[in-house]
Amino acid sequence: MDRTLVALAYMSFTCVALMLIRSDMVEHRLPNRVVLPGTAVIAALLAGASVTGGGLEAIARAVLGASVLCAFYLVLWGAGGGMGGGDVKLAVLVGFFLAWHGWSAFGIGAAAAFVLGGAAALVLVTLRRATRRTRIAFGPFMLLGACIGPLLG
Repeated sequence: MDRTLVALAYMSFTCVALMLIRSDMVEHRLPNRVVLPGTAVIAALLAGASVTGGGLEAIARAVLGASVLCAFYLVLWGAGGGMGGGDVKLAVLVGFFLAWHGWSAFGIGAAAAFVLGGAAALVLVTLRRATRRTRIAFGPFMLLGACIGPLLG
């Protein structure tokens, strides 16, 4: 595995995540102009790192993870579960990134987004800064989960 490509992927993920967190918290938007190229660059870097290391298993797992997480978010979006279209597109990046690290990282990171998002919503409601109908940006929790998954998985 090429550590330089992995480092570049991590740096790219950090830059993309910071831009998206700011955008989602301020504007409740995850812009395509950041999500789509960011996903392509990070996926290419991680795929390149896998290919140079001779391991195609990580790429296959990452593609499957991206597909599974995107499908899950698509179902939530379609069912009116409070997810937006940006969250669905971001799920491709998050799923790819998490599953590239392994299934344990994928499960922990994907679940962490909901645990952290739910906890934040509960705190806001308890402090009377939000109601059950208040829109809360979920992208930051998805991205935080993507950071936690590889650390704990």
